[in-house]
Amino acid sequence: MKTLYDVQQLLKRFGIFIYTGHRLADLELMEEEVRSLYESGMMDPQDYKMALLVIKSNMQIYS
Repeated sequence: MKTLYDVQQLLKRFGIFIYTGHRLADLELMEEEVRSLYESGMMDPQDYKMALLVIKSNMQIYS
């Protein structure tokens, strides 16, 4: 998982589609959903870490 698109595809596998029209808000929602999936045991630790890294790096770009 290297890009934000990869994170979106991961969320899509769980039926989660995020688009608010505001990029920073989208990233915050993605972060919440990824955490929720990990805490519920539906996501492995490696994917979780990579997804958060990608999201956080994109947050720096858009903030």
